[in-house]
Amino acid sequence: MNDAATVNVRVSRRFTASAERVFDAWLTPRLLGQWMFGPAVREEKILRLDIDPRVGGTFSMLVERQGETIDHLGTYLEVDRPHRLVFTWGIRGLSNPDDSRVAIDIAPTEGGCELTLIHSLHPDWAEYAQRTELGWNTMLDALLRLFAAPEKT
Repeated sequence: MNDAATVNVRVSRRFTASAERVFDAWLTPRLLGQWMFGPAVREEKILRLDIDPRVGGTFSMLVERQGETIDHLGTYLEVDRPHRLVFTWGIRGLSNPDDSRVAIDIAPTEGGCELTLIHSLHPDWAEYAQRTELGWNTMLDALLRLFAAPEKT
């Protein structure tokens, strides 16, 4: 992906949870199913969440939405707990994961942390920038709600 021609979507959120807890929510299937995918976020059913959270490891997050099976996939490029996570992002059969990169930076703050997400899209996907921003905002709002709820043990 040519960085000079990319379209960048940026969203951020402040959390009262620690940087470690917020970081781990990106790599723990049980937690991903509570804020990134599933009925708590949108009308869909989680079929499978496979995650190998290491540099070079891959993920496949399979959901069923409106009768269609969608497989979100990618490769982890950086895993620096709890500060930075970078991965490719695509949908099997629709987009090449190498055309899309997500970088998440988490900085500790007084009483929690701040997460900044930059999703870099290939110029061919520029028309999806607003939709991409809306999607990440929806998911990060669900993550905020997850950490506002009492912890499950």
